[in-house]
Amino acid sequence: MSFLSYLLKGVSLGSVYAIIALGYTMVYGIAKMLNFAHGDVIMVGGYAAFTCSMTRGMAPLPSILIAMVVCTVLGIVIETIAYRPLLEAASPLAVLITAIGVSYFLQNIVLIIFGSNPKSFQSLVKIPGLKLADGALTISGETIVTILSCLIIMLILTQFISRTRMGQAMLAVSEDKGAAQLMGINVNSTIALTFAIGSGLAAIAGVLLCSAYPSLSPYTGAMPGIKAFVAAVFGGIGSIPGAFLGGILLGVIEILAKGYISTQLSDAIVFGVLIIVLLVRPTGLLGKRIQEKV
Repeated sequence: MSFLSYLLKGVSLGSVYAIIALGYTMVYGIAKMLNFAHGDVIMVGGYAAFTCSMTRGMAPLPSILIAMVVCTVLGIVIETIAYRPLLEAASPLAVLITAIGVSYFLQNIVLIIFGSNPKSFQSLVKIPGLKLADGALTISGETIVTILSCLIIMLILTQFISRTRMGQAMLAVSEDKGAAQLMGINVNSTIALTFAIGSGLAAIAGVLLCSAYPSLSPYTGAMPGIKAFVAAVFGGIGSIPGAFLGGILLGVIEILAKGYISTQLSDAIVFGVLIIVLLVRPTGLLGKRIQEKV
């Protein structure tokens, strides 16, 4: 496989990481908490699409839309029941432990419903691939759709944040919750909307991930979720462009490491690069240094 093929595959995988990383970076930027159950929301989205398309015989687009609705509702429920009571008075450690508990809860619910055996996930991407350079380079339909989806999502989300009232409310809450509340912004609704958007995007990421790597199990979202969190930190957690940049770079580094160094060492190389970046730039590539007021 040529370097260009590896690069395209890395950008495709990185695009999935970037979409997942958006959920982490938005929730952290606005609610100042880490939702480690986000990876399992990806898995739930994959199972929702699997049930609609493979079991019920629905077309790809309705299956994806239903998966997005399921994950959006799930995100709101998780925020309302598990996180909202803890945001004001609980310590960050309590919130983190709760997130881990929610993660295991979702995994075990899916284990009970679908069992532990991996499911064969048929790709929901139905567009043909492209052959370039007289067939020497093939770009799959999944790669094309994944990269385009990531770019479109980033563009729409950036415009939403900068040009809509709800987007401006999110920015205000991220800066100062107390001041935003005094200005008439409903902080709880804004945080719930953030979870809804992040969870809906997680469903898209789950479908794209399972279409490119056609296997689905209750643990499908675990490692991609961790790597997407690494991507968010890599790019600068709290920054939407940072999530995009971190995801793409992480995917490219992982695929190149698998292709040219070692499949077994690729994950170690990814986390090693993160450590080096944070030693040089603790806030990530596009993160802003925050000055603490005393």
